[in-house]
Amino acid sequence: MYKQIFLKPKKEESLKRFHPWVFSGAISHTDNPVEEGEIVEIYDSAKNFIALGHSQIGSIAVRVLSFEKEEINEIFWVKRIRESASARTSLGVSHSTTHSIYRLVHGEGDLLPGLIVDVYGKTAVMQAHSIGMHVHRHAIADAIIHVLSPNVSAVYYKSSGTLPYKADIDVEDGFLVGNSTEGTALENGLAFYIDWLKGQKTGFFIDQRDNRSLLEKYANGKSILNMFCYTGGFSVYALRGGASMVHSVDSSAKAIDLTNKNVTLNFPNDTRHTAFATDAFKFLAEMDNAYDIIVLDPPAFAKHRDALKNALQGYKRLNAKAIEKIKPGGILFTFSCSQIVSKEQFRLAVFSAAAITGRHVRILHQLTQPADHPISIYHPEGEYLKGLVMMVE
Repeated sequence: MYKQIFLKPKKEESLKRFHPWVFSGAISHTDNPVEEGEIVEIYDSAKNFIALGHSQIGSIAVRVLSFEKEEINEIFWVKRIRESASARTSLGVSHSTTHSIYRLVHGEGDLLPGLIVDVYGKTAVMQAHSIGMHVHRHAIADAIIHVLSPNVSAVYYKSSGTLPYKADIDVEDGFLVGNSTEGTALENGLAFYIDWLKGQKTGFFIDQRDNRSLLEKYANGKSILNMFCYTGGFSVYALRGGASMVHSVDSSAKAIDLTNKNVTLNFPNDTRHTAFATDAFKFLAEMDNAYDIIVLDPPAFAKHRDALKNALQGYKRLNAKAIEKIKPGGILFTFSCSQIVSKEQFRLAVFSAAAITGRHVRILHQLTQPADHPISIYHPEGEYLKGLVMMVE
């Protein structure tokens, strides 16, 4: 049915443990030349079928779609999207009267490697991270509408910045199904403007939802600094939690504008909030000891392994300054979203930062991504968000 790829002897062991990637070095030969994005069948050296998936150029040569021999057609996409949607319903994060922001598909965690789908109200935003998912984008969009209608009526494709740079294709972002100008959606009863056209990623950082709720529980009567605020998610939750003062900081003036819009959307004429468009390190260096709680949620310091050493130094510098400046008894929320930075490496960087300051620091919570960003137990690489909540004496 599909072109066939044959592995070298003993190179099928990880696939037998359901790891969803085939690396180029494991491949012996193919029966016919394979184009990037094609669906291929994978066989071991004894010609036993193992899996099928999307081929691609690079060290990851195939992303596995199924460990069964089946046809990848409209029925397949509807089945997988329905399974993802059912999981979100059971987790209590799908559409409701107070909630319409959630991740519908999280790549390998939902058995759809190379695909991200986030839902914002009536619009689903799709990102392809592989050419195979790009090839099937229309069938996937139709499956999303089939499963989620009438709650979702439009699918926006935003992959111009996520497809592999080696792919020789010209991608334009735009609606695959329907059209929507609705720019707001609800998260736990709070409203947010979502900029899926020009915003980072799909327009909002859904992965911090549970951690924003945790901050809300600590916020009452506290002065709070939200560094790298982006659209102000942590700030809005802190205000609802009863914070006495919230300062939002981001180097992007556009992010500050969006933060102010989101604060006004939920708390019009609230004087507790002020936003600053300035460099984070500069702000931390110049501020006084004014904050009971500091949130550090920087963008990925390392997107490639060759940047790991500098990234760890960056996390150490950033956290050392925050630990040095926070009020006695203050609480620090600190995160890394760099996939190549492990939990152990991040914790060591924060430990080193604490040691530099000489202050006593206790870990209160160890945080990760929420349940609608699932991690396949066979694919630990899917765990990317790490966080610590610490009390500083």
